[in-house]
Amino acid sequence: MLMDVNEIMKILPHRYPFLMVDRIIELEHGKRCVGIKNVTINEPFFQGHFPGHPVMPGVLIVEAMAQVAGIMAYLASDDETKKKVSYFMSIDNAKFRKPVFPGDQLRIQIETTFNRRGIWGVDGKAYVGETLVTEASLKATFADKAA
Repeated sequence: MLMDVNEIMKILPHRYPFLMVDRIIELEHGKRCVGIKNVTINEPFFQGHFPGHPVMPGVLIVEAMAQVAGIMAYLASDDETKKKVSYFMSIDNAKFRKPVFPGDQLRIQIETTFNRRGIWGVDGKAYVGETLVTEASLKATFADKAA
């Protein structure tokens, strides 16, 4: 394990219930990052999605991808950029292949496709075991924090 949740919270502004990354287990500086999200029945979204048949919302899986990408981009950035916050710019080609249930462990793999003029492009894939459950291409940038 490279980073635990306490180290992650030093980088990401997200907090419970919106912090979607528990660990970083692999990191190739600015190129690739792998994070873990342990999905538990205690997640607040399971109360309404769906009663009697809890399924992790796909948009939250994509959010987990964005958070892993944000960690990777932050660690590859200069000191001036590290004073900013990352923002989504786009989500493309999202595919939700299998549902994610309580008790599953998401392994989120992020690979950089480009990094130009402050814009990061990444491809994300989320797995449960060896099964691909979600994939998407994301773009994000860093901007000043709102006052």
